[in-house]
Amino acid sequence: MRTSPALRAAALAATVTVLLPLTGCSDGGDTDTAGRSESTPRAAEAAAATTPAGLASQQLKWTPCPAPSQAQGGGSAPSPLPGGAVWECSFMNVPLDYAEPDGDTIELALIRAKAIDGKRRIGSLIFNFGGPGASGVATLPAFGTEYDKLRTRYDLVSFDPRGVGRSAGVECEDDAQLDARYEGDGTPDDAAEEKAFTEDTKTYVAACEKNSGKELPFVGTTNAARDMDLMRQVLGDEKLYYFGISYGTELGGVYAHLFPGKVGRSVLDAVVDPTEDAEQSSLGQAEGFQLALDNFAEDCADRGDACKLPGSTAEEVEQGVSGLLDRLEEKPVPGIGSRKLTQTQATTGIAAALYSKETWPLLEQGVDEADGGNGALLLALADSLNGRSEDGRYDNSAAANTAINCADSKERFTLDETKEKLPAFHDASPVFGDYLGWGLMACTGWPVAGAWDTPDVSAKGAAPVLVIGNTGDPATPYAGAKAMAEELGEGVGVEMTYKGEGHGAYNSGSACVQKAVGGYLLDGKVPDAGTVCG
Repeated sequence: MRTSPALRAAALAATVTVLLPLTGCSDGGDTDTAGRSESTPRAAEAAAATTPAGLASQQLKWTPCPAPSQAQGGGSAPSPLPGGAVWECSFMNVPLDYAEPDGDTIELALIRAKAIDGKRRIGSLIFNFGGPGASGVATLPAFGTEYDKLRTRYDLVSFDPRGVGRSAGVECEDDAQLDARYEGDGTPDDAAEEKAFTEDTKTYVAACEKNSGKELPFVGTTNAARDMDLMRQVLGDEKLYYFGISYGTELGGVYAHLFPGKVGRSVLDAVVDPTEDAEQSSLGQAEGFQLALDNFAEDCADRGDACKLPGSTAEEVEQGVSGLLDRLEEKPVPGIGSRKLTQTQATTGIAAALYSKETWPLLEQGVDEADGGNGALLLALADSLNGRSEDGRYDNSAAANTAINCADSKERFTLDETKEKLPAFHDASPVFGDYLGWGLMACTGWPVAGAWDTPDVSAKGAAPVLVIGNTGDPATPYAGAKAMAEELGEGVGVEMTYKGEGHGAYNSGSACVQKAVGGYLLDGKVPDAGTVCG
């Protein structure tokens, strides 16, 4: 079946790929003994000094966008916007290694839609949709009309960060190997399965090193932030106007730390907690997805016979979901074509549908059909999250996710260390916890050392940054917004709350959120800290 572009975009805008035994960890530059980037002005000066003057003055050639490449997710060329505006694409050269700014360069893929009111244009509003691993070139057009109000005064711009899509995209395994990996057992139960899991992880890491070894040391978040500052200069803006979602909030925080004097009006939505290391972040995700599943189950139980799933209480509904997953471990059911729906794929499909309350009906239908022996819908949901097209080809989002996370995080877990942590993950979420726990091994054996324990996002002197937390967000739990606002610093981080379900607030349909965001980005009106929207 054809999956929703909006669902695909939402899936890419999250860090849930740690559910699979491919990822798990979260770059930076030099770190101090505490494992955090230097928080002194000297760090920002050093970052700025690495921008080569010749690249800052390059002229971009914009042309109508072609269809996305397979690495970006494939599909058709983006449709024109209301009024006939055309999406334009270009490439920008950046240093492969900012420590050698006159050395090798790579190309970053960019996309833009020009501002509607050119006379009142403020500048370029740069989007990062998260992942890490999401192709901004493919994702921005999927949401284009939802940002039309912002386009009145901004060129809407996004890009494939280094390592993603058409920006020196990281390559690891081929399509057939990925099919086998995603269908495999992501939660080993005995010594033999643990050995197989460990060997599979080594095989994947070796494939990444073989196919993209030159790029792996340079795909971390600090270099992506430096790329954004170079992009700001090339686009002709004195300040960086920014909208970061999910992992994009971490990227925005790192940018603010490195270049506080260049921060313009910025919004961080669906916020990653910068004080959490990889283990804490994964554990928080387990709790977040469990909360989302609890809320779904409660809604189903409250609807009684109108819900297709059995159970008069939320607990009974969840027992039915868990029972299905247990049965799939023993006996997968038919999925799409010759493919089967396995326990791992079903868990991924369930997670995909929890990103937005709008996709809860798909979750209900998918679980009901799988319980009856038809796994097509849950498998299609899993495919949307895994970046698999209907023709069986994958984009590079999972490979990029692993490479960027492992370039960032210092954490490397042994088999024994991982097993010791599994009970806490299972307690946090009986459904998702084991997958997230085993995902801690994703960076084990990675050929590049990680940059930090947690990123430094302190940004003394920066312009206000609007930080929006969603109380029902499964992938980036609500507490992350408060932590980000505090870490950015007094007078910089402005926290705002959206009481609702799903991953992200701006596109939730809340008029209150859209008014606050629009008021700041378009008119410079900073909302009161502590504003709450329903």
